[in-house]
Amino acid sequence: MQEHWSDYPMPRMRYEAPYGDRIVRCFDNRPASFFAMFAASVVTHADHDAVVCDGHRWSYAQTDAEAARIATGLAARGVVGGERVLLFIGNRPEFVFVLLALQRLGAIAVPVGVREQRPGLTYIANQCGARAIVVDAELVDRVPDPGDTPELSLQVVIGGVGRDSLAALARDSEPAPAPASVRETDVAVILYTSGTTGNPKGAMLTHLNIAHSVLHYQACMRLRPDDRSALAVPASHVTGLIAIIAAMLNVGGAIIIIPTFKAGEFLRLVEAERVSYTLMVPAMYKLCLLNDDFNHRNLDSWRIGGYGGAPMPVATIDALAAHLPGLTLLNAYGATETTSPATMMPTGFTREHADSVGVALPTADIRVMDDAGREVATGESGELWIGGPMVVPGYWGNPQATAASFTAGYWHSGDIGSLDTQGFVRILDRKKDMLNRGGFKIYSVEVESVLMALPGVLEAAIIGQACPVLGERVHAYLHAPGVMPDDDAVKLYCRSQLADYKVPETITWSAAPLPRNANGKVMKRLLRQD
Repeated sequence: MQEHWSDYPMPRMRYEAPYGDRIVRCFDNRPASFFAMFAASVVTHADHDAVVCDGHRWSYAQTDAEAARIATGLAARGVVGGERVLLFIGNRPEFVFVLLALQRLGAIAVPVGVREQRPGLTYIANQCGARAIVVDAELVDRVPDPGDTPELSLQVVIGGVGRDSLAALARDSEPAPAPASVRETDVAVILYTSGTTGNPKGAMLTHLNIAHSVLHYQACMRLRPDDRSALAVPASHVTGLIAIIAAMLNVGGAIIIIPTFKAGEFLRLVEAERVSYTLMVPAMYKLCLLNDDFNHRNLDSWRIGGYGGAPMPVATIDALAAHLPGLTLLNAYGATETTSPATMMPTGFTREHADSVGVALPTADIRVMDDAGREVATGESGELWIGGPMVVPGYWGNPQATAASFTAGYWHSGDIGSLDTQGFVRILDRKKDMLNRGGFKIYSVEVESVLMALPGVLEAAIIGQACPVLGERVHAYLHAPGVMPDDDAVKLYCRSQLADYKVPETITWSAAPLPRNANGKVMKRLLRQD
């Protein structure tokens, strides 16, 4: 509901039809493109830190120069506007430089998570018709064979040697090409969805989508030019790309790159670099609390702690509030198809509405629909359909998937949720993960939230196990390193919090993290096969 954002510094809004017959509420004053957004920050914040990693710093002016040199080299090797270029790059400064170089050329960046293997990379390269790949030297052995990807004709290696290294590419002495002229509705980035079932789909993030997401972050999290954000999630994921990289480039803030998240090193960097803004999954905050350095670091610069992807246990919210009273925790919910956020928790409501992912963002529209495509009554559960200018127009080269997942501009999220009278959204389960035990519906997220409150539990996942009598029984997977397995204690606690039919009947304890796909989502399909 819009009144939740009435006190926030919000750009003026109006209705537009950027995608033909899709009418959406848009911000009137917005960046014209991804590169235009960055270029404006170069003018106003030229000397500010833009990128920081391993003690090295690049100002906005220096970042612009790096991107211009790389753009020059790519153009000299034939990369032009509209062509797709894979970024198979980990969390390192070159990810930002190459991303901006492609935006300068009007080319389309296709970031791929570094956990992807050769078969998946081959599929993505062919599906989007990629012309080039920029890859970390240590990942070159996963680059597809030329015979398997005939259109992938250019390979640039970060940390390599020779003409095709990024260092050689960036030394080209030709004048940098002028920033390409693009339309708002042109595709800036293709991000491939998780692919938990079947092949991944390439969501087309347009300049218009990205502009609205960064303005949502700026207004609803009150981001400022002096903010410094830790990139502790993968740069190739929609959260890292939009919530951290793009959001900071938009306001003129600093991106503090963390190659690999380790709680102790993360806390050291928060203190040393005066990090003020993060967006991570709840387990990462819990790991910080459990780290010995948490109580010995000066973390008073940390003012915004965004989170998503899973519920934050109330115990974690309370512990963070007790130790860091200046930190504001804000839940956010979105997906690749919504260019990151669709809902966010307004300041001051997190503890009171700990079971909610917030309210619809100012330009977002969220409907709760039944299986027949009809809106349900307030408070009832159904599938969340999401509309707005941050919702992508569809999937690259896949009209069938687009038609199946979008109706009149609304994306079918696949999430079962509800919307209360105050506008707060609750996520109950993935549509395909909901259990049916003897006719009783069980939302795995509810049970997982209870399990996550247990001391030492870092990850929890619920699946249904086939039962000839009841249809399904509740089985729990717990990642709780260092905890002595005690099924009876877990069940006793769950009985105090849940209806009896929701209590896990069997439990698998795992010393190793639960299996996740390239985008970091728990792969319940693998757990069901275990």
